[in-house]
Amino acid sequence: MNQPDSAHPSQPGEQAWRRGLRVAFFGGSFDPPHLGHLAVARAARAAFRLDRVLFAPVGAQPLKPEGSAASFEQRLAMTRLAIEGEPGFEISLADAPKPSGMHDLTPNYTIYTLQGLRAALAPECALFCLMGADAFFGLRRWHRAAEIPFVAPLIVASRPGQSLDGLKAALPSSLTMESAPDGDKTESDIEVRAFVLVNPARDRAPFYLLPGLDVEISASEIRAQVHAAAEDVRTATNLLPPTVAGYIRSHGLYR
Repeated sequence: MNQPDSAHPSQPGEQAWRRGLRVAFFGGSFDPPHLGHLAVARAARAAFRLDRVLFAPVGAQPLKPEGSAASFEQRLAMTRLAIEGEPGFEISLADAPKPSGMHDLTPNYTIYTLQGLRAALAPECALFCLMGADAFFGLRRWHRAAEIPFVAPLIVASRPGQSLDGLKAALPSSLTMESAPDGDKTESDIEVRAFVLVNPARDRAPFYLLPGLDVEISASEIRAQVHAAAEDVRTATNLLPPTVAGYIRSHGLYR
């Protein structure tokens, strides 16, 4: 059930947190949210028995100083439409814009967002950080990237056939990857590959791959298709939830 607008979506009621929920934070530009995002979230929900997947459109993406093509309000509205009716999928404002001055926004850093969510959770709750392959391959450039897996274990939807060496190379240089003692598993027909990340202090954090998802749908590709289609957005609608395609048409986005 989607979070009511009257409640703070990133911090549900205290009673809900006490139940020992399994929660995944799924941040991103969502410019626009597409079927690839939904496929990743559905696979993670099934494989990790997640109670909630928090879709969190980012306010100011530190690695995209030019900003997003659509406004935060438009991306939030599209994301809400995309996840409507999906059990356990909720909107989170944890990465909403953070004003820093008259014309500027403070960049949103995932490490701080996750720390805030972790502090709001009861100790028995599990928090994960869910991301697609494209986001993961930019991880080295993230602020305090090596600390992120130790706040919330990563769940990465890797491309089919992606080499393990390539994944290791994308990790922050201070982290090493080892095989997990309990090995791989399959839940609800979703394959999960389990590893352990180790930092120089020998702290250990679980690391999970969903290697069987063929969802290489790019938001930039969709924007380009919509732009090329001009008045006829239907050429890109097979990559989008129908409600999102309708929103793009009615608001004239990406043209």
